[in-house]
Amino acid sequence: METCGIPNELQSFLNERKQLKLWPAKRKKQLMALWYLAGRLEAGKTYSESEINVLLDEWTTFHDPATLRRELYNHFLLDRLSDGRQYWRTEEIPPLETFLSTYL
Repeated sequence: METCGIPNELQSFLNERKQLKLWPAKRKKQLMALWYLAGRLEAGKTYSESEINVLLDEWTTFHDPATLRRELYNHFLLDRLSDGRQYWRTEEIPPLETFLSTYL
């Protein structure tokens, strides 16, 4: 599956605008959601914290960018400067199955 693809198991968590409607309760689907969101970030681009927050708010309807930002960072999908002023997507997002097997 492509990085920007949407896993079938995640479809029911997305609305018609491809926004996450809610945070999944099951760990596997949470990981799929993080992988999906990371795939929407532009590779090679540096974002400010406020830019990341705006994007995460646009891509979700439950608006918790701090939690999503932290989870993306903790799962090595997003990197940042130590002061948190700049963020960027990691160079290579692993294939979904590889990503899931790392954290499940």
